[in-house]
Parts: sequence; structure tokens; C-alpha cells
Amino acid sequence: MTTLASDQQNDPNELSETSRRMLAVRHLVVARWENHVRTALENASKLAHPILVNTIPAFYDNIAQSLTPNYPRATAVDGSTLASEHGGERARLTAYDHETLIREYQLLRKVIYDVMISEGIPLTRADILTIDAGIDTGIQEAVGAFAMVNNSLRERFAAALTHDLRGPLSATSSALELILMLNDLGKVKQLAAKALDSVWRMDGMITELLSTMAFHSGERLTLQLEQFDINAVIKEVQVGASVKGSNIVLASGSPIVGWWDRAALTRAVENLVSNALKYGRPRGPVTIRAAEFDERLQLSVHNEGDPIPVEEQECIFQMYRRTDNARRQQGWGIGLPYVRAVAESHGGSIVLDSHAERGTTLTIDIPLDGRAHGGAPTVA
Repeated sequence: MTTLASDQQNDPNELSETSRRMLAVRHLVVARWENHVRTALENASKLAHPILVNTIPAFYDNIAQSLTPNYPRATAVDGSTLASEHGGERARLTAYDHETLIREYQLLRKVIYDVMISEGIPLTRADILTIDAGIDTGIQEAVGAFAMVNNSLRERFAAALTHDLRGPLSATSSALELILMLNDLGKVKQLAAKALDSVWRMDGMITELLSTMAFHSGERLTLQLEQFDINAVIKEVQVGASVKGSNIVLASGSPIVGWWDRAALTRAVENLVSNALKYGRPRGPVTIRAAEFDERLQLSVHNEGDPIPVEEQECIFQMYRRTDNARRQQGWGIGLPYVRAVAESHGGSIVLDSHAERGTTLTIDIPLDGRAHGGAPTVA
């Protein structure tokens, strides 16, 4: 039995019989653990198999090694960063919180003991103490790394937000300084309009941040519902993007009227279009399409270009988390988490489809009548 332990020790003759028997049932332990985790932990249920198992098989082999007397590994974490790497990757690549991370290790402990009993592998009191010590320390190191990565992500997020706010703040300040020096009413009005536009941009960014933070804390967004045609919103976003020289293709059909929060949906569509322009193929088209089906609105934004890797597809909807490609771009990474908050607060969802041959499509799928979801106030 080849070991997957962090030291890549491949000679089973150096291990005790208990260690070798544990290695022989690794596949069974990992399979049962994965099943338990997917069933018990909501944040793990949709993870791809390679992402979910992560370093667990190697950590298990470290545990097996540690049960061999005089083997140069006292516990599973002795001389190894497996647990801390596992915690860091959970922070970067998944929607886990620290409680989910802890539960993973607790379930691993339970599965190990269950399998040892079912397979007739005897464990001494010393073996049990060694297993418990390895898992307990593994939890500490994993949670420590998880917290460290999250703190780092928050710091980068704050820096990006500060950078993005500085632009409209500087534009506002410059416009106001010029106003103080001018007597031409026409020019004053033009500059005042530019300053006001920058103020609204900053207000929108702050509103988006506060709304998304509230949503991720378990609160639904406060919606102001009104009846309107979604094509008017799409056209508004298209015109705004076209002014900046972007190639936006409008592909919606007949009027689609529903009860939604117009300001929230407008900003959500703006974020989808901005995301498509930023990460799509340079100068490639961005298509906005709206369709009505089964009393639901499906509003999609499509771009061509490199697909979003499977292991990063959930990451893009999480606050403080950004994909490798996103880190190479300017921005604070709150756009798509906000879109999810808007969609789910309307009683719907945001769906991602990304493939090298199909391009990337993000779809807001929500009921036509948002009044049926949560009794949000309406605008006459």
C-alpha cells in the first residue's frame, strides 16, 4: 500500500501492522467521510470531488504513520503543513465558515473509528490518544490558516474598495474646486452635474457593499418593488456601457413586465455587464438577453473568452474571495456577490454556465412578481 502521507514514505515495512491495515482501508474511510460531509454540511454538498477531498487522504495517512512506534511522526500534524494548507484552501476556494471546517475534521474522526470497528482493526488506548491529538491539533492549525487567509482577503478587499472610491472622490473634489473659481453659470452647471454623478457612483458602491454584507449575515435585502418592463433597465445599462465604447449586443425580445426593485436590478445588470467586459475576450461582444418562462424572468449576460474553472465557480459569488484571474484586474470583487443577494432576495437565483466552447453566461432567474416573496414594500 503506497502512502499518500506528506513525507511520501512508500516502504510499508517501516510501519506497524495497525498502520498498514489503516492504509489498506483508506479508500473506504475517504468515501464514507465524503458521503457524511456532503450530507451533513450544506457548504460542501456541491463541491467537486477533487476540491472536497483536498488533503484529507494524505492527512489520514499521516494519522496512520503516527500510530507506528518510533516512527518519526508523533501526530498527524508533526512536521507537516497539511492541516494549515487545507484550512487556507477552504478559505480561498469554498463558501465554508470556520464551523464547517471544524465539522469536517470531527466527521473524519467519527468515520475513522467507525471503519476501524467495522473492519476489525484494533486500536489501543495509546492509538486513540494519538489519533485524537492529531485531529485536534489539525483543527487548530486549519482554523488558524482559515482565519489568516480571510483576514488577508478582507485587507485586499478594503484596499481595492479604497482605490475604487478614490476615483469618483477625486473627480468630485476637482469639479467643486473649479466651480469655486468660475462665474459662468453654464459651465458651473456642467461641473456640478459631473460632481453629482460621481457622488451617486460612490453612494451606489457603498449601498452595494452594505447590502451584500447584510445579505451574507443572513438578512434579505430591503426591496422597493414597482411594476416596470425589464427591457427599459436593459436598455439603460446598454446605453451606459455604449457611451464608454463597449460592444453591447441587446438580444431581448418582447416586453417583460414584472414587480421588482428597479434600482437593485439595474445595479445587478450593470455588474454583470461590467464583469463580462472585464473578463471576456478583448473587444468581443457582450450579449444581454431577457426571456419570460413559467412566470419567471431569465435575464442573462454572455461573453466569450476563457471559462471560469470549476473549482472557482462558487468562489466568485463569495464576499472577500476572488479567482486567480480576478486578482489580476482592478476592482473590489463585490459585484457578483451583490448580484446573488439581489436575485435571492427576489426569490430567485443567479446561475453560471462557463465553458471554453460556449463562453460564459450569468443568468438572473427570478419570479415575475416579487411581491409574492417576503412582502417587500411597493412603490405606487
